[in-house]
Amino acid sequence: MNRTRLDDHLADLDADGFLLDASQEDANQLYLSGFTGPDPFLTLYADGEVHLLVSGLEYGRATREATADTVERHVDYGSEYAGREERGDMYAAFLRDKGVESVSMPQRGPVGTADALRERGVAVEVDRDDRLQAVRASKTDDEIDAIREAQRANEAAMRAAEDLITSADVVGADVDAAAVDGGDAETGTLLCDGEPLTSERVAEEIEVTLLRHGCALDETIVAGGAQAADPHDRGSGPLRADEAIIVDIFPRSKATKYNADMTRTFCVGEPSETLREWYDLTERALDAALDAVEPGATGEDVHAAACEVYEEAGEPTFRTDPDTETGFIHSTGHGIGLDVHESPRLANGGGELEPGHVITVEPGLYDPDVGGVRIEDLVVVTEGGYENLTDYPVRFAAE
Repeated sequence: MNRTRLDDHLADLDADGFLLDASQEDANQLYLSGFTGPDPFLTLYADGEVHLLVSGLEYGRATREATADTVERHVDYGSEYAGREERGDMYAAFLRDKGVESVSMPQRGPVGTADALRERGVAVEVDRDDRLQAVRASKTDDEIDAIREAQRANEAAMRAAEDLITSADVVGADVDAAAVDGGDAETGTLLCDGEPLTSERVAEEIEVTLLRHGCALDETIVAGGAQAADPHDRGSGPLRADEAIIVDIFPRSKATKYNADMTRTFCVGEPSETLREWYDLTERALDAALDAVEPGATGEDVHAAACEVYEEAGEPTFRTDPDTETGFIHSTGHGIGLDVHESPRLANGGGELEPGHVITVEPGLYDPDVGGVRIEDLVVVTEGGYENLTDYPVRFAAE
């Protein structure tokens, strides 16, 4: 946690403190408390200090793990197993013990907690500026190292996926359809160990590899053919030769909880001329966007650099046609950290980039009649430009 940046962003609150009531699944809670509590707990920032109120069950672990200045238990302010009214009394007593009569809470904070505090005379205002999101956007060296480590695991998983895809046999080219179990495999289907190679099988290889490297993920994208034309289609069923296969992996470190992100597009066989052109264009758009990354540039500047490559080639983008359903139909990237998607945004209206921002750069083209192509690197903004945290080749692997 960047304590200095935290103090700077929360110093001018129109309240005595900043309050969170959430579990570790809320990235702001995890960032402010440093505690991986599976159930909701209170974290208060007031007078430059962080205070936790947790259940007795979690107290021992919280005292060891949390980065807070103080950790207290429910029983210190009332009953461990309190009902709604007693819980409201407990929360208000906790705040007043810290000299707090007014708090700012996130827009998505529990309404019940805010109402209970107001009923007990504690003023509650809504943090409409999402101040913690702004604090979290600029990473410390330790945070960057955590993301870098997750990216190394990501690269191992991508390598496993690429090896599985590019080593596959092709029905009709390498193997006769009659030799495949059931004898009904379609020509062009990719095979692994005599079975159709599916998106699910590649995703399984990715997940197993990530676990071996201390990371996990709930889902990943392995989408081929028309499925690849939907940027967030997870993909399903057999993969085929001569079609683009998008592999987008966004794992989370089990130890640090920081995320990584990377996309590559592969093809086995002979892609269409359009796919080859799209891949070359997307690689150029990636390079142009990366060249635009530097302190003082805006997320909109980086997005514009990618869009210009596509637009000059006659491809539609949301800049030229907000209603288009094909072409470049998403932003160029986003921040990454404790959330997969966080500030800053590389899009129209994206704000100024600062040293310490860790961002994805991921241009792409999509059309159900053609397929999809996306290439994504992960970079950190530095004083002199950027450092690419991705150490993985950009290749279509069309063989």
